[in-house]
Amino acid sequence: MTIRNSPFVELRFLNSFVAMAFISSSLLLAWTLLGLSSVKGIIASSTPDLNPSLQDILNKAHQGPLYNYPTSFTQGIIPKGIHSHNDYWRDVPFYTALSVGASSTESDVWLYNGTLYVGHEQSALTAARTFESLYINPILDVLKRQNPTNLKFLSTTTHNGVFDTDAGQTLYLFVDLKTDGAATWPVVIKALEPLRQAGYLSSTNGTTFTSRPITVIGTGNTPLSLVQPITSRDYFWDAPIPTLNSTFSNITSLVSPIASADFAAVFGPVLGTSMNETQVELLRAQVKTAHGKGIKLRYWDQPGWPVSTRNGIWRQLRSEGVDLINADDVEAAAGVSDGANDW
Repeated sequence: MTIRNSPFVELRFLNSFVAMAFISSSLLLAWTLLGLSSVKGIIASSTPDLNPSLQDILNKAHQGPLYNYPTSFTQGIIPKGIHSHNDYWRDVPFYTALSVGASSTESDVWLYNGTLYVGHEQSALTAARTFESLYINPILDVLKRQNPTNLKFLSTTTHNGVFDTDAGQTLYLFVDLKTDGAATWPVVIKALEPLRQAGYLSSTNGTTFTSRPITVIGTGNTPLSLVQPITSRDYFWDAPIPTLNSTFSNITSLVSPIASADFAAVFGPVLGTSMNETQVELLRAQVKTAHGKGIKLRYWDQPGWPVSTRNGIWRQLRSEGVDLINADDVEAAAGVSDGANDW
Protein backbone atom coordinates (compact mmCIF):
# COMPACT_ATOMS: atom_id res chain seq x y z
CA MET A 1 0.00 0.00 0.00
CA THR A 2 1.43 3.41 -0.96
CA ILE A 3 1.05 6.70 0.84
CA ARG A 4 -0.98 7.98 -2.07
CA ASN A 5 -3.68 5.38 -1.40
CA SER A 6 -3.80 5.87 2.39
CA PRO A 7 -6.92 7.77 3.47
CA PHE A 8 -5.32 8.48 6.83
CA VAL A 9 -2.23 10.04 5.28
CA GLU A 10 -4.30 11.97 2.79
CA LEU A 11 -6.50 13.30 5.60
CA ARG A 12 -3.48 14.26 7.68
CA PHE A 13 -1.94 16.02 4.66
CA LEU A 14 -5.20 17.86 4.00
CA ASN A 15 -5.46 18.96 7.61
CA SER A 16 -1.87 20.22 7.52
CA PHE A 17 -2.54 22.12 4.32
CA VAL A 18 -5.67 23.72 5.76
CA ALA A 19 -3.80 24.64 8.92
CA MET A 20 -0.99 26.25 6.96
CA ALA A 21 -3.48 28.18 4.82
CA PHE A 22 -5.30 29.35 7.95
CA ILE A 23 -2.07 30.52 9.57
CA SER A 24 -1.03 32.37 6.40
CA SER A 25 -4.43 34.03 6.12
CA SER A 26 -4.37 34.95 9.79
CA LEU A 27 -0.93 36.52 9.46
CA LEU A 28 -2.02 38.45 6.37
CA LEU A 29 -5.13 39.67 8.16
CA ALA A 30 -3.08 40.67 11.19
CA TRP A 31 -0.63 42.67 9.10
CA THR A 32 -3.50 44.30 7.20
CA LEU A 33 -5.28 45.32 10.40
CA LEU A 34 -2.03 46.58 11.86
CA GLY A 35 -1.45 48.71 8.77
CA LEU A 36 -4.97 50.08 8.86
CA SER A 37 -4.62 50.81 12.55
CA SER A 38 -1.48 52.82 11.93
CA VAL A 39 -2.97 54.75 9.04
CA LYS A 40 -6.27 55.53 10.73
CA GLY A 41 -4.74 56.32 14.10
CA ILE A 42 -6.40 53.43 15.91
CA ILE A 43 -3.15 52.90 17.76
CA ALA A 44 -3.21 56.07 19.86
CA SER A 45 0.36 55.86 21.08
CA SER A 46 3.49 53.79 20.47
CA THR A 47 4.32 54.10 24.17
CA PRO A 48 3.06 51.05 26.10
CA ASP A 49 1.21 51.42 29.40
CA LEU A 50 0.94 55.21 29.17
CA ASN A 51 -0.25 56.71 32.44
CA PRO A 52 -4.03 57.25 32.15
CA SER A 53 -3.80 60.75 33.61
CA LEU A 54 -1.15 61.77 31.04
CA GLN A 55 -3.19 60.23 28.22
CA ASP A 56 -6.23 62.19 29.39
CA ILE A 57 -4.27 65.45 29.25
CA LEU A 58 -3.07 64.67 25.73
CA ASN A 59 -6.57 63.79 24.56
CA LYS A 60 -8.10 67.01 25.91
CA ALA A 61 -5.19 69.37 25.18
CA HIS A 62 -6.79 71.19 22.26
CA GLN A 63 -10.17 71.71 23.86
CA GLY A 64 -8.94 74.96 25.39
CA PRO A 65 -6.65 77.86 24.40
CA LEU A 66 -3.53 76.77 26.30
CA TYR A 67 -2.10 74.48 23.63
CA ASN A 68 -3.19 76.47 20.58
CA TYR A 69 -1.51 79.48 19.05
CA PRO A 70 -2.40 81.79 16.12
CA THR A 71 0.15 80.55 13.56
CA SER A 72 -0.31 76.81 14.16
CA PHE A 73 -1.99 76.12 10.79
CA THR A 74 1.25 74.63 9.41
CA GLN A 75 2.64 73.59 12.78
CA GLY A 76 5.35 70.94 12.54
CA ILE A 77 5.64 71.02 8.73
CA ILE A 78 9.31 71.25 7.71
CA PRO A 79 9.88 73.03 4.36
CA LYS A 80 11.73 70.88 1.84
CA GLY A 81 13.38 71.49 -1.51
CA ILE A 82 10.53 69.86 -3.43
CA HIS A 83 8.71 71.27 -6.44
CA SER A 84 5.11 70.10 -6.75
CA HIS A 85 5.04 69.38 -10.48
CA ASN A 86 1.62 69.69 -12.16
CA ASP A 87 0.24 70.54 -8.74
CA TYR A 88 -3.28 71.15 -10.07
CA TRP A 89 -3.60 67.39 -10.76
CA ARG A 90 -3.72 66.65 -7.04
CA ASP A 91 -7.01 65.94 -5.29
CA VAL A 92 -6.47 69.15 -3.33
CA PRO A 93 -4.13 71.51 -5.24
CA PHE A 94 -1.74 73.69 -3.23
CA TYR A 95 -2.78 72.32 0.18
CA THR A 96 -1.54 68.77 -0.46
CA ALA A 97 1.97 69.94 -1.36
CA LEU A 98 1.92 72.41 1.53
CA SER A 99 1.04 69.62 3.96
CA VAL A 100 4.24 67.68 3.14
CA GLY A 101 6.48 70.76 3.11
CA ALA A 102 7.00 71.34 -0.62
CA SER A 103 8.57 74.78 -0.96
CA SER A 104 7.62 75.18 -4.62
CA THR A 105 4.38 74.68 -6.54
CA GLU A 106 3.11 75.10 -10.08
CA SER A 107 -0.02 76.27 -11.86
CA ASP A 108 -0.71 76.01 -15.60
CA VAL A 109 -2.93 78.88 -16.70
CA TRP A 110 -5.07 79.49 -19.79
CA LEU A 111 -6.52 82.91 -20.58
CA TYR A 112 -10.12 83.02 -21.79
CA ASN A 113 -12.22 86.18 -21.78
CA GLY A 114 -10.05 87.86 -19.17
CA THR A 115 -10.04 84.91 -16.73
CA LEU A 116 -7.14 82.58 -15.94
CA TYR A 117 -8.27 78.95 -15.85
CA VAL A 118 -6.08 76.18 -14.43
CA GLY A 119 -5.42 72.82 -16.07
CA HIS A 120 -2.89 70.78 -18.01
CA GLU A 121 -4.88 70.92 -21.24
CA GLN A 122 -7.97 72.65 -22.56
CA SER A 123 -10.21 69.61 -22.09
CA ALA A 124 -9.43 69.67 -18.34
CA LEU A 125 -10.61 73.25 -17.77
CA THR A 126 -13.72 74.07 -15.75
CA ALA A 127 -15.41 77.31 -14.79
CA ALA A 128 -14.67 76.74 -11.10
CA ARG A 129 -10.96 75.91 -11.39
CA THR A 130 -9.32 79.31 -11.80
CA PHE A 131 -5.94 80.72 -10.82
CA GLU A 132 -7.72 82.82 -8.24
CA SER A 133 -9.76 79.99 -6.67
CA LEU A 134 -7.06 77.30 -6.64
CA TYR A 135 -3.98 79.38 -5.81
CA ILE A 136 -4.34 83.10 -5.08
CA ASN A 137 -7.14 82.78 -2.52
CA PRO A 138 -5.78 79.67 -0.72
CA ILE A 139 -2.28 81.16 -0.53
CA LEU A 140 -3.67 84.43 0.78
CA ASP A 141 -5.76 82.56 3.37
CA VAL A 142 -2.73 80.66 4.69
CA LEU A 143 -0.64 83.83 4.86
CA LYS A 144 -3.38 85.62 6.77
CA ARG A 145 -3.33 82.77 9.28
CA GLN A 146 0.45 83.02 9.58
CA ASN A 147 0.32 86.79 9.97
CA PRO A 148 -2.43 87.46 12.52
CA THR A 149 -3.15 91.01 13.61
CA ASN A 150 -2.55 90.84 17.33
CA LEU A 151 -2.17 94.39 18.55
CA LYS A 152 -1.24 93.30 22.07
CA PHE A 153 2.03 91.70 21.01
CA LEU A 154 2.84 93.08 17.53
CA SER A 155 4.30 96.51 16.98
CA THR A 156 4.81 96.16 13.19
CA THR A 157 3.24 94.28 10.28
CA THR A 158 4.69 90.81 9.79
CA HIS A 159 5.46 89.00 6.53
CA ASN A 160 5.74 85.42 7.71
CA GLY A 161 5.79 82.73 5.07
CA VAL A 162 3.46 79.76 4.82
CA PHE A 163 5.61 77.50 7.02
CA ASP A 164 5.29 77.95 10.77
CA THR A 165 8.62 76.16 11.36
CA ASP A 166 10.50 78.58 9.07
CA ALA A 167 8.70 81.87 8.62
CA GLY A 168 11.46 83.21 6.38
CA GLN A 169 11.15 80.43 3.80
CA THR A 170 9.63 81.71 0.56
CA LEU A 171 7.18 79.61 -1.44
CA TYR A 172 8.04 79.52 -5.15
CA LEU A 173 4.93 79.85 -7.30
CA PHE A 174 5.63 78.83 -10.89
CA VAL A 175 2.98 80.15 -13.28
CA ASP A 176 3.11 78.20 -16.54
CA LEU A 177 1.49 80.18 -19.33
CA LYS A 178 -0.29 77.96 -21.87
CA THR A 179 -1.90 80.67 -23.95
CA ASP A 180 -0.19 83.55 -25.75
CA GLY A 181 2.44 84.99 -23.42
CA ALA A 182 2.12 88.63 -24.43
CA ALA A 183 -1.62 88.56 -23.74
CA THR A 184 -1.60 86.28 -20.69
CA TRP A 185 1.30 87.59 -18.60
CA PRO A 186 -0.24 91.05 -17.89
CA VAL A 187 -3.36 89.28 -16.61
CA VAL A 188 -1.21 87.13 -14.32
CA ILE A 189 0.47 90.25 -12.93
CA LYS A 190 -2.95 91.78 -12.26
CA ALA A 191 -4.16 88.55 -10.58
CA LEU A 192 -1.30 88.83 -8.08
CA GLU A 193 -2.63 92.14 -6.76
CA PRO A 194 -4.09 90.79 -3.47
CA LEU A 195 -0.70 89.29 -2.58
CA ARG A 196 1.03 92.46 -3.72
CA GLN A 197 -1.16 94.75 -1.64
CA ALA A 198 -0.42 92.66 1.45
CA GLY A 199 3.33 92.89 0.84
CA TYR A 200 3.71 89.15 0.33
CA LEU A 201 5.59 89.11 -3.01
CA SER A 202 9.38 88.88 -3.36
CA SER A 203 10.73 91.72 -5.46
CA THR A 204 13.74 93.42 -6.97
CA ASN A 205 14.63 97.06 -7.54
CA GLY A 206 17.19 96.17 -10.18
CA THR A 207 20.12 95.87 -7.78
CA THR A 208 18.88 93.87 -4.81
CA PHE A 209 16.44 91.02 -4.15
CA THR A 210 13.91 91.28 -1.33
CA SER A 211 12.58 87.90 -0.23
CA ARG A 212 8.98 87.70 0.89
CA PRO A 213 6.55 84.81 1.49
CA ILE A 214 5.81 84.21 -2.23
CA THR A 215 8.26 84.31 -5.14
CA VAL A 216 6.48 84.24 -8.51
CA ILE A 217 8.29 82.61 -11.44
CA GLY A 218 6.84 82.94 -14.94
CA THR A 219 7.46 79.88 -17.10
CA GLY A 220 6.04 78.25 -20.23
CA ASN A 221 5.11 81.03 -22.68
CA THR A 222 6.15 83.83 -20.31
CA PRO A 223 8.04 86.36 -22.47
CA LEU A 224 11.47 87.36 -21.17
CA SER A 225 10.84 90.76 -22.78
CA LEU A 226 8.03 91.40 -20.26
CA VAL A 227 10.26 90.58 -17.29
CA GLN A 228 13.94 91.43 -17.76
CA PRO A 229 13.59 95.07 -18.88
CA ILE A 230 11.38 95.94 -15.90
CA THR A 231 13.75 97.27 -13.23
CA SER A 232 11.38 97.25 -10.26
CA ARG A 233 9.05 94.24 -10.22
CA ASP A 234 7.64 91.46 -8.05
CA TYR A 235 7.84 88.60 -10.57
CA PHE A 236 10.65 86.66 -12.24
CA TRP A 237 11.45 84.40 -15.19
CA ASP A 238 12.26 80.70 -15.44
CA ALA A 239 15.54 80.60 -17.38
CA PRO A 240 16.69 77.53 -19.35
CA ILE A 241 19.58 75.82 -17.51
CA PRO A 242 21.55 74.58 -20.56
CA THR A 243 22.00 78.06 -22.05
CA LEU A 244 22.95 80.02 -18.92
CA ASN A 245 26.54 80.05 -20.20
CA SER A 246 25.68 80.87 -23.82
CA THR A 247 22.44 82.30 -25.22
CA PHE A 248 21.24 83.54 -21.83
CA SER A 249 24.62 84.26 -20.24
CA ASN A 250 23.36 87.75 -19.36
CA ILE A 251 20.63 86.33 -17.10
CA THR A 252 21.20 87.04 -13.42
CA SER A 253 19.45 85.86 -10.28
CA LEU A 254 17.53 89.16 -10.26
CA VAL A 255 15.83 87.97 -13.44
CA SER A 256 15.79 84.23 -12.72
CA PRO A 257 16.16 83.13 -9.11
CA ILE A 258 15.51 79.61 -10.44
CA ALA A 259 16.31 78.03 -13.81
CA SER A 260 14.77 74.83 -15.16
CA ALA A 261 15.34 72.20 -17.84
CA ASP A 262 13.87 69.02 -19.26
CA PHE A 263 15.88 66.23 -17.63
CA ALA A 264 15.28 63.73 -20.43
CA ALA A 265 16.21 66.24 -23.14
CA VAL A 266 19.41 67.27 -21.36
CA PHE A 267 20.70 63.92 -20.10
CA GLY A 268 18.88 61.28 -22.11
CA PRO A 269 17.70 57.94 -20.67
CA VAL A 270 18.93 56.55 -17.37
CA LEU A 271 19.67 52.83 -17.25
CA GLY A 272 19.69 51.49 -13.72
CA THR A 273 19.35 53.64 -10.63
CA SER A 274 21.91 56.38 -11.28
CA MET A 275 23.28 58.64 -13.99
CA ASN A 276 26.40 57.55 -15.84
CA GLU A 277 29.73 59.36 -15.66
CA THR A 278 29.09 61.50 -18.75
CA GLN A 279 25.69 62.57 -17.45
CA VAL A 280 27.10 63.42 -14.03
CA GLU A 281 29.87 65.53 -15.56
CA LEU A 282 27.28 67.53 -17.52
CA LEU A 283 25.12 67.92 -14.42
CA ARG A 284 28.04 69.22 -12.38
CA ALA A 285 28.93 71.73 -15.09
CA GLN A 286 25.37 73.06 -15.18
CA VAL A 287 25.13 73.26 -11.39
CA LYS A 288 28.42 75.15 -11.28
CA THR A 289 27.28 77.65 -13.90
CA ALA A 290 23.90 78.30 -12.28
CA HIS A 291 25.18 78.52 -8.71
CA GLY A 292 27.96 80.80 -9.90
CA LYS A 293 25.20 83.23 -10.85
CA GLY A 294 23.28 82.67 -7.62
CA ILE A 295 20.57 80.80 -9.53
CA LYS A 296 18.86 77.68 -8.17
CA LEU A 297 18.14 74.65 -10.36
CA ARG A 298 15.18 72.39 -11.12
CA TYR A 299 14.96 69.54 -13.64
CA TRP A 300 11.56 68.30 -14.80
CA ASP A 301 10.61 65.16 -16.74
CA GLN A 302 12.81 62.92 -14.61
CA PRO A 303 12.26 59.14 -14.70
CA GLY A 304 9.13 58.27 -12.73
CA TRP A 305 9.43 54.51 -13.04
CA PRO A 306 10.82 52.15 -11.91
CA VAL A 307 10.56 53.65 -8.44
CA SER A 308 14.14 52.56 -7.70
CA THR A 309 15.33 54.64 -10.66
CA ARG A 310 13.19 57.60 -9.65
CA ASN A 311 14.49 57.53 -6.08
CA GLY A 312 18.05 57.02 -7.24
CA ILE A 313 17.86 60.09 -9.50
CA TRP A 314 16.28 62.16 -6.74
CA ARG A 315 19.11 61.18 -4.43
CA GLN A 316 21.78 61.88 -7.01
CA LEU A 317 20.37 65.26 -8.03
CA ARG A 318 20.13 66.33 -4.41
CA SER A 319 23.67 65.22 -3.59
CA GLU A 320 25.01 67.07 -6.64
CA GLY A 321 23.45 70.35 -5.52
CA VAL A 322 20.16 70.58 -7.42
CA ASP A 323 18.00 72.85 -5.29
CA LEU A 324 14.46 71.71 -6.10
CA ILE A 325 13.53 68.07 -6.65
CA ASN A 326 10.78 67.99 -9.23
CA ALA A 327 8.15 65.55 -7.98
CA ASP A 328 4.81 64.26 -9.19
CA ASP A 329 4.52 62.15 -6.03
CA VAL A 330 5.19 64.77 -3.37
CA GLU A 331 4.39 62.39 -0.52
CA ALA A 332 7.12 60.01 -1.67
CA ALA A 333 9.57 62.87 -2.21
CA ALA A 334 8.86 64.12 1.30
CA GLY A 335 9.36 60.63 2.71
CA VAL A 336 5.84 60.22 4.06
CA SER A 337 4.58 57.39 1.84
CA ASP A 338 5.44 53.84 0.87
CA GLY A 339 8.26 53.62 -1.67
CA ALA A 340 10.00 56.69 -0.28
CA ASN A 341 12.28 54.96 2.21
CA ASP A 342 14.89 54.04 -0.39
CA TRP A 343 15.70 57.68 -1.06
